[in-house]
Amino acid sequence: MDILTIVLVLTLLGHGIGHVMGFLASWTKLPMGFTQSPWIFSKGILIQSVVGKAFGILWLISMGAFIAAAIGLFTGQSWWTSVAIIASFLSLLAFLPWWNTFTPGSKQAAVLVDVVVIAVLLGPWKDELLARIGGG
Repeated sequence: MDILTIVLVLTLLGHGIGHVMGFLASWTKLPMGFTQSPWIFSKGILIQSVVGKAFGILWLISMGAFIAAAIGLFTGQSWWTSVAIIASFLSLLAFLPWWNTFTPGSKQAAVLVDVVVIAVLLGPWKDELLARIGGG
């Protein structure tokens, strides 16, 4: 396994595990460093509201999908790219409505990873990437 594959596996895994913060922020009282500010929704809909909890489930699903994609890539499965793309779209869907609740550094990094995954795996670079890491 080459260094690029290891970096990609660790990136997908780390980004996936990071989604636990959104889930915990919406489902527990644990301090995650997030605020209760909404973005798209009215002021009455906060991260720990019923709507926020529904988005917390999306964060949890995204987490599982990113971890699955990392495992798929690590074990040489061809489906990992589809799962990574789906995970990235779900991640953005779960994240963007709550933009104001996240800490500044985490929101830019999270969106960057999602956008790069989508751009690379749906763009003209996909075949080159897969050739460099040994298939997919």
